[in-house]
Amino acid sequence: MEAILQQTPRGLYCARGDFYVDPRFPVARAVITHAHSDHARWGCHKYLAAKPCEHVLRLRMSADAEFQFLPYGESLVMGGVEISFHPAGHILGSAQIRLEYRGHVVLITGDYKLGTDPTCEAWQPIRCHSMISESTFGLPIYRWPSPESIFQSINQWWRECRDEGKCCLLYGYAIGKSQRLLAGLDPTIGKIYCHGAVEKGNQQYRRTGIALPDTTHVSSVARKHDWKGSMIVAVPSVHGTPWVKKFGCCSTAMASGWMAVRGARRRRSVDRGFVLSDHVDWPNLLTAIDACNPETVWLTHGCTASVARYLNEHGRNAKILDALGRTEGDEDATGAGFDSTTEELPSS
Repeated sequence: MEAILQQTPRGLYCARGDFYVDPRFPVARAVITHAHSDHARWGCHKYLAAKPCEHVLRLRMSADAEFQFLPYGESLVMGGVEISFHPAGHILGSAQIRLEYRGHVVLITGDYKLGTDPTCEAWQPIRCHSMISESTFGLPIYRWPSPESIFQSINQWWRECRDEGKCCLLYGYAIGKSQRLLAGLDPTIGKIYCHGAVEKGNQQYRRTGIALPDTTHVSSVARKHDWKGSMIVAVPSVHGTPWVKKFGCCSTAMASGWMAVRGARRRRSVDRGFVLSDHVDWPNLLTAIDACNPETVWLTHGCTASVARYLNEHGRNAKILDALGRTEGDEDATGAGFDSTTEELPSS
């Protein structure tokens, strides 16, 4: 890896190509895995990303920035380093970045998941010499149930709330998670409304050709609207704020991989917790590493020590790459460039 990338206070830097990969701070040229703000920093001068990421990335960034987008699988060369993007399965436009220099291949996974998701292209294995992998949920306790079973549970919860005269308030991050939730909802149960930050993300997903059910922006509804039987998809940061009071009697739920941990729902103070993550779980992390078959695995962003120890004990060469202060998990609406706690507060 060291022949292509060096770790610096600003993030992973390729001196030959003079670019950073998912930098921590604004830089002149950033190569981006996906549009969440812990990977795509606001304020860079130039951005290079996968073509399907275009609309969600432009939504978050300054209009003064310069953008270049590559279709998955196509490549360009900077300073002798060949760069290409390959589907990561995390959110719309998320990509693994493949760097090749003089026959040596480094793969930066960014955030990724295996399996099917109708809102983004599925992860693809890429053979490499060095693999830099996230390990957010890199412990054996994290084993995701099938998405089909989770959406059955979510829709059943919605039906029960409708029959009890309640509305449902379902929390998911504004870009990625909320759209995945929407794609799995059964719109025959009732009407679907969205927080403004989620609705902005919906618009960009639809522009890219992703099919989502019809949704209505919460703020476009009359003040004394009857919310009974409806589903409201919102960002987690509004939970417990005055924005929620307008809905009257409602049941709340959070969709996240962290819901797999006992007590997480209680700490979030929500009624239900649904285990739905856009990151690899423990078995799929191991599957991905085996499929890419690197000589060296560098672990970052999560349970690095546990994963490295397991891999080394099972014959792989694994090392820890310091995430340099990068936050864990997905981005909420504030992190994605939206002021989610004040955008739709009811007027006094």
